[in-house]
Amino acid sequence: MTSAKPILSDITIPLESGEHIPGRLAVPQGKGPFPAVVIVHEVFGIDESMTSHISRMASAGYLVLMPDLYSRGGMRKCLKATFRALVDGTGQAYQDIEAAKNYLLARPDCTGKIGVMGFCMGGGFALQLVNKGYDAAAVNYGQAAKDLDAQLQGSCPIVASFGGKDLSLKGAGPTLEAALTKAGIPHDVKVYPEASHAFMNPTQAGPKALRPLMNTVVGFKPRSEEAADAWQRIERFFGEHLG
Repeated sequence: MTSAKPILSDITIPLESGEHIPGRLAVPQGKGPFPAVVIVHEVFGIDESMTSHISRMASAGYLVLMPDLYSRGGMRKCLKATFRALVDGTGQAYQDIEAAKNYLLARPDCTGKIGVMGFCMGGGFALQLVNKGYDAAAVNYGQAAKDLDAQLQGSCPIVASFGGKDLSLKGAGPTLEAALTKAGIPHDVKVYPEASHAFMNPTQAGPKALRPLMNTVVGFKPRSEEAADAWQRIERFFGEHLG
């Protein structure tokens, strides 16, 4: 990771329809060009934890953009449609992510290499996008499709992290690793036994009013040691495949 803080800004991303959606962009300090990463946010949208993830990857030397998947109609209206898109593998959310990818690739300070990364809900999207023109993917506690073998056809290399105490994704890590090994896809999959969902967030997941519930009842807790290891694996893996 570089020591200089990246330049963060809120931008608008053009869609093929002529509309625009908002997104948060981070540009590394120094002279480019840089490889790029699209990060797909978790279920709670672009909050302080997601902004921290954007800054982290940009500090490692990547152009980073996180599109706001809830911008066309607001979070309440878009949440259902976004999850439907995640399950169906098609829909507005994929159009918005594709627009973010195209925006980064069109920048003169981009090398042409690009990865996709996601957390929670975004991890599921990242896994759906592994054969959609990316050079590497980071899947962080993301749900796989029912037909995982079909989902991985033509996949880019994948680095993935899961929590062993994440009851919502029980067995997801070993299942993904077995499928990747079977398909001969370069990968790095790790399950952290003491971690649960959202363990890579620097702060407690969820809106402030719900954070005590998320911690004590749902079990979503930051785990700094495991998070540090996961980030080191991601940076090493992306460095190898996005270079």
